[in-house]
Amino acid sequence: MTHGGSRVAALLFIGDLAVFVVSLWFTLLLRYQQIPREAVFMEHFAPFSILFALWVFVFYISGLYGKGIILLKTKWPDAIMRTQFANVVLAALFFFLAPGIAIAPKTNLMIYLIVSLLLIFIWRLAVYPRLTTNSARYPALLLAEGEEAERLAKEVNENSRYRLYFAAVVSPRGDWQAEFIAACNTHHASLVIADTDIAGLEATLVRLRPQADAVPFSEVYEEVFDRVLITVPYQERLVSSFTKPTMHYLIAKRAIDIIGGIGMGVVTVVITPLVFLAQRLEGTGPLFISQHRMGVHGKQIRVFKFRTMERNDPGAWAGEGKENKVTKTGNFLRRTSLDEFPQFINVVLGELSLIGPRSDIEALGARLSDAIPYYQFRYVATPGITGWAQINQKYEPGNISPQSIEETKVRLAYDFYYLKKRSLALDLVIAMKTIKHMFFRVSNW
Repeated sequence: MTHGGSRVAALLFIGDLAVFVVSLWFTLLLRYQQIPREAVFMEHFAPFSILFALWVFVFYISGLYGKGIILLKTKWPDAIMRTQFANVVLAALFFFLAPGIAIAPKTNLMIYLIVSLLLIFIWRLAVYPRLTTNSARYPALLLAEGEEAERLAKEVNENSRYRLYFAAVVSPRGDWQAEFIAACNTHHASLVIADTDIAGLEATLVRLRPQADAVPFSEVYEEVFDRVLITVPYQERLVSSFTKPTMHYLIAKRAIDIIGGIGMGVVTVVITPLVFLAQRLEGTGPLFISQHRMGVHGKQIRVFKFRTMERNDPGAWAGEGKENKVTKTGNFLRRTSLDEFPQFINVVLGELSLIGPRSDIEALGARLSDAIPYYQFRYVATPGITGWAQINQKYEPGNISPQSIEETKVRLAYDFYYLKKRSLALDLVIAMKTIKHMFFRVSNW
């Protein structure tokens, strides 16, 4: 088995062990605020070595060395977080119950949890991908059909950054089982990407095990394109599987929103006189505009923004109605995203979040709900000022939002991806990418 099988699992195994050992060294450094002496390190290493063996076993049974999760790296953050917390619980039980251990673990375990989490994330998400950049790609089979399957095959096979390539694409029509098994044997494929709706798929895969593992087509599509499938049957299953976020997530997210909203409010107060002066140098018009937008569950909310165009034109796309140009001041406000800052009031009140699906102007949102199936489900979460779609979707030059039904369908695919995977870890990624995009736009002024 080539890359993606035992060799990559061995690399991850060795790297994880190294991280556990290095984390112990850094834990002692932080705990005692000096370079650990050899005697102190070995005193801790002896009992911890038992835990290292136990922890990698927990990693193994959690699937962190399986081909599926190796391929689907967006699953790593949550999987690592859960597994490491489980490991620390096991460590606490070990130290408190095992006889003959003289070290006091309470403070050390807390420090070790933080250090090992950080280093495991760095190793798995930053170092490991660089080590495997030039590794050989391993063959996989794609069992699917349609436009999205063709798009996935083209993207993967034409881009060497992916660790696999599709040696064959089999259409699930006619006597596909025989063709599929023959292709798997011919290309020695160790991984199958398959549409789970195909009748007889499970029975056919059983005949191939343990030669090949299977990963759902929809999950690989999401991993590659960072959005869900936009086919109606898949979206129907997807929206029915949306689960409510945990209370811990909601409380933490609300606290972050309040702190961030207050910060936005301070910036708004400081820049308002400057924006007013700049607008007056260009001509007349209101300093702010107000819009009726759709909030969580479609509830109407009223938001304020700095005016960026010659006039307010709610519910229209570019090219509809009279010509409406972006002002010079408005162009700067859009590039820096400062036009959004007056919405701090909505954030503090809980009508908007810092991160979530972007809210629609009410009139336009009604049009889109009528035109696109399941569109209204994007409002199961509180809309955000920035979000997964805003940082990933590319629009025509000069546009900052979808300007057609087709572009809006793609945005919906990004929004559903966020709603399926939302977590504090994903929110942090969105926040960091938003700051990066803001800096990029300003630096390329």
